[in-house]
Amino acid sequence: MRFLARSLTGLFMLSLTFGLLAMAGYSIHSALQARMAEGERPRIARERTFAVRLVEVRAETVTPVLDTFGEVRARRTIELRAPLAGRVVYLAEDFEDGAEVTAGQLLLRMDPADATSARDLAQADLARAELDLQDARRALILAAEDIEAARAQADLRARALERQRDLAARGVGTDAAIETAELALSSAQQAVVSRRQAEAQAESRRDQAEAALSRARIQLAEAERRLAQTELHAEFGGTLADVAVVTGGLLAGNERIGRIIDPDALEVAFRVSTAQYARLVDEGGRLMDAPVEIALDVSGAEVFSTGRMTRVSASVGEAATGRLIFVAIDAPRGFRPGDFVALRVPEPPLEGLARLPATALDAAGTVLVAGDDNRLRAEPVELVRRQGEDVLVRAPGLEEARVVAERGPNLGTGILIRPVEPAGAEATGHQPAAAMAARRGTIRPGGGGGGGGDDEMVALSPERRAELIAFVEADSALPESARARVIAQLSAEEVPAQVVARIEARIGG
Repeated sequence: MRFLARSLTGLFMLSLTFGLLAMAGYSIHSALQARMAEGERPRIARERTFAVRLVEVRAETVTPVLDTFGEVRARRTIELRAPLAGRVVYLAEDFEDGAEVTAGQLLLRMDPADATSARDLAQADLARAELDLQDARRALILAAEDIEAARAQADLRARALERQRDLAARGVGTDAAIETAELALSSAQQAVVSRRQAEAQAESRRDQAEAALSRARIQLAEAERRLAQTELHAEFGGTLADVAVVTGGLLAGNERIGRIIDPDALEVAFRVSTAQYARLVDEGGRLMDAPVEIALDVSGAEVFSTGRMTRVSASVGEAATGRLIFVAIDAPRGFRPGDFVALRVPEPPLEGLARLPATALDAAGTVLVAGDDNRLRAEPVELVRRQGEDVLVRAPGLEEARVVAERGPNLGTGILIRPVEPAGAEATGHQPAAAMAARRGTIRPGGGGGGGGDDEMVALSPERRAELIAFVEADSALPESARARVIAQLSAEEVPAQVVARIEARIGG
């Protein structure tokens, strides 16, 4: 009985094995037949579509902006130098870098002993010169009076000679008396000449005394000037910089001890190319009177001001090109000489230009235009100016046409696309004004300019959202964690555009 039971069990197992083998062979045969049948049917290829963002071409009057950088410089500065050699005996309080000074403030005093002695000696020499001049003037007066007396005596002698000649003519005079009178007149006349010589000497002495007095006055003025130079005063109010002096230090003549910078008189110097300079001047060759935006980034905060272009450098400069332009800062508080600042210089307005993202234009100067059937075609445009991440183009034949905002290697003529609209934008694909300003890095007061986010958000219709979620749920290649994360993103009110584009690219492929 045991042998029979075991034999029946073996037969049952063998029959079951053959049955399973037969079923496996039938399954393989059926699969091969189905595969062969599918190979005989023609396969229908599905056209691949790409999700792209479109922007509308709108011609308008655009004011291009030249974004550049420059260096802040001081328009009003003075070097402080030691007027004389000597020892410093006094320094103003807080005479150091960054200290504020006022106009006329005493900054430094040097030892005045030598200058005071020289001034006192010059005063003594002046007093002596004044006394010598008075003496010379009195001598000249006496010499003039002496001449008058000598002339009066000569007149008397002349009248005595005439009287003797009259007596001789009447026969009562003698020749000896006439000769005596003539000799006396000659002596009187010689005395007059001697007195005139004395007067000339007195005049010469007076002139010399006057010259000595003038020289003494000049020496006194020089001594007083040198005494005044022992003190250094601020010519205008400002901030001290590069201070290099201490109390008791010895200074050489004309030694530099610091600078005064007027913080309210600053300007920015920036260099542009010759072509850019030609766009910043009017027909008369003068710089345009347009407000220039100036910004200094300080640890994330932004010091902002406006300015005006005032002048251009007279020469290009050695080993330089272009033109160096200077902009006067309207509100210089917060800026310091040497700061590296950003500038936005407006250019003359241009009419009939369209602003497009720079990624919409290729190297050949063409853009991809989407037709009514969402198929792309290449159209040439004229590039006028680049503005940061945007371009200004002239495309008169593409008014209100939709062009691809970001070109990729898979996009070209004849490609079918699916337009993607950013959240909060119009159907044409234009970005909001704030986002466009952020992309262009517009300088604004009180905050730094910055770019947009890393990913744009789009709003999905219920049908489109359900289609994308169904595709993700059916994709077995995605891990569970990734599938759950993508479905959560698709279930939100706004979805990242890159996520939508990747999913639709897989659907289209």
